[in-house]
Amino acid sequence: MYDTLKQFIPTDRIYAKEPMATHTSFKIGGPADVYVQPASKEELIQIITECRNNNAPFVTLGHGTNILVPDEGLRKVVIQLYPHFSGCQLIKDSTHLVAEAGALLSAVANAAWKEGLTGLEFASGIPGAVGGAICMNAGAYGHEISDICVSVEMLMPDGAVVTIPGSEMAFGYRTSILKKNGGVVLSATFALSAGDKDTILAYTQELNQRRRNTQPLEFPSAGSTFKRPPGHYAGKLISDCDLKGVSIGGAQVSKKHAGFIINTGNATAKDVLNLIEHIQSTVQAQYGVMLEPEVEVLCNL
Repeated sequence: MYDTLKQFIPTDRIYAKEPMATHTSFKIGGPADVYVQPASKEELIQIITECRNNNAPFVTLGHGTNILVPDEGLRKVVIQLYPHFSGCQLIKDSTHLVAEAGALLSAVANAAWKEGLTGLEFASGIPGAVGGAICMNAGAYGHEISDICVSVEMLMPDGAVVTIPGSEMAFGYRTSILKKNGGVVLSATFALSAGDKDTILAYTQELNQRRRNTQPLEFPSAGSTFKRPPGHYAGKLISDCDLKGVSIGGAQVSKKHAGFIINTGNATAKDVLNLIEHIQSTVQAQYGVMLEPEVEVLCNL
């Protein structure tokens, strides 16, 4: 697929045997057979069409912030939408923002603030991109992407480009219709409200300071490792099991926030997976709760 794709993708945006550790927030992962960065919707559609026509497995990434890549790498075409496929613009005479799938949530929130629009402050500190945020209905501080999503433009497995209303996206806790329909997000439209720029900025800064105070942002990680189990908080359960600071290889349960597994410098994917299993078995044995990973573990199936 490298030879096929390089016919229409410039050489500075397509690589063979590219180490994925350099493209994920965990700083973990072996080489992808082919790694490519589309710069437009047309390029993205063409890349995916070529992959499907050649029966070549592929995976799309946003900012690589909520994933774990195996140590042996990926025998796939990895399509990373960030940093090029990341436009964001205000719909004229409205309070709606349209953002491409590779746009960072922080950048979209910043664009909203510049326009005097409120509603995206909660997302300003989430390190992911729009496509991944839509797919998993990302959220923080009591708000979720589904609260403001008007519609999603996506490429379907049959090659059709469709626009689905937010109300039909089957949003749930860290899930959406994208988990089932095989679609790839192209862009999303968000409904915001007019607000005071100083107030928006102050609230954004308050939330980001809270994040810095409570999360181990100084270490590579994939964000919250586990979903919130009904009636509980994953971090508290893990902490109550005295697992803070527990390490397997270079992977460690953060001493700052037990809901995070961090890479202390030389962690492998196997270290992380073994630590996840240890946490799960310990919490289940002590509290009868099976923690479900929020981090998406990529594989070669």
